[in-house]
Amino acid sequence: MSNTPAKQAILLLADGSVYYGKAFGANGTTTGELCFNTGMTGYQEVFTDPSYYGQVVIMNNVHVGNYGVKDGDTESSSVKVRGIIARNLEEQFSRRLANGSLDEYLKANNIVAIEGVDTRELVTRVRTEGAMNCIISSEVTDVAELKKMLAEVPSMDGLELASLVSTEAAYEMGDPNSEIRIAVMDYGVKQNILQCMVDRGAYVRVHPAKTPVETVKAFNADGYFISNGPGDPAAMPYAIDTVKQLVNEEKPVFGICLGHQLLALAHDIPTFKMHHGHRGLNHPVKNLVTGKCEITTQNHGFGVDPEAVKKASHIEITHQNLNDNSIEGIRIKGKPAFSVQYHPESTPGPHDSRYLFDDFIGMIRESKKV
Repeated sequence: MSNTPAKQAILLLADGSVYYGKAFGANGTTTGELCFNTGMTGYQEVFTDPSYYGQVVIMNNVHVGNYGVKDGDTESSSVKVRGIIARNLEEQFSRRLANGSLDEYLKANNIVAIEGVDTRELVTRVRTEGAMNCIISSEVTDVAELKKMLAEVPSMDGLELASLVSTEAAYEMGDPNSEIRIAVMDYGVKQNILQCMVDRGAYVRVHPAKTPVETVKAFNADGYFISNGPGDPAAMPYAIDTVKQLVNEEKPVFGICLGHQLLALAHDIPTFKMHHGHRGLNHPVKNLVTGKCEITTQNHGFGVDPEAVKKASHIEITHQNLNDNSIEGIRIKGKPAFSVQYHPESTPGPHDSRYLFDDFIGMIRESKKV
């Protein structure tokens, strides 16, 4: 552990609130939309989740970094959050399998963080006033200058970010000789989503966000997966059109998170920016088809319009959030297409919702009569 005194860092919110703490990770300045995650573990999975691109994350758990970092605990090839805020970010760690400390990891990924902040008060502010932009700096100490910099940061509302985190080139995972072939539209897909399909025997081909539909169809897939990702789904007309065309192929379609929102938009159901979103590992959802409840992993700041869904004769609501009654799952009537707002791959857990991958594979097998 370093004996060098920690450098001061400043956190400024768009509402003018100023917080002082200690710098952690890379030295510098970063901006993004403020949000919070309620999970008590899985911080490395959170930091590498492409859906967090453009956001500064408040970690609710009081200690973050205490079990270090490990190569296998990632959802993408690099850290995707724009910044991190916590009560205690730990340099020291205890874990036999760890590859290194969180501080070293954030420095290697050039991620600015701040610790020593009253995260309970900060989360209460976000829950009350809603998501807002913020700036963290360990190099600029003039609050007036920080306000000028923060004023230049665009709102997440209307921002298209998926194409910025999508793969640049198509790639495959799984056994090429598999009887089940799935084409994935990558709008910021998590690696464990792909792994969940591969573990069930699928051969998947992951396509860049703006891949032409004809190129996707050339893979001769048995089913299509519409991935999670960051940004405003309504700002993605190219993806909405792609989803419409894939659904018309009459092959099984499964969407998660952003994919859920895009499936809704492709069927004339609008989306909206939520007050402060859902992020964490403890969100209760009811499966309205089976009557069973599940504890889910979530990460989204946009949702589908509940009133529009309820009025739509061509859509069935399959899942509902038990905290706020938001729409968590839909199925398109007369089409083998369904989606959920939450994350059934759920790393590090809980695993209540992994049956959805079984359902998707089952739909494909039924359509193929394999």
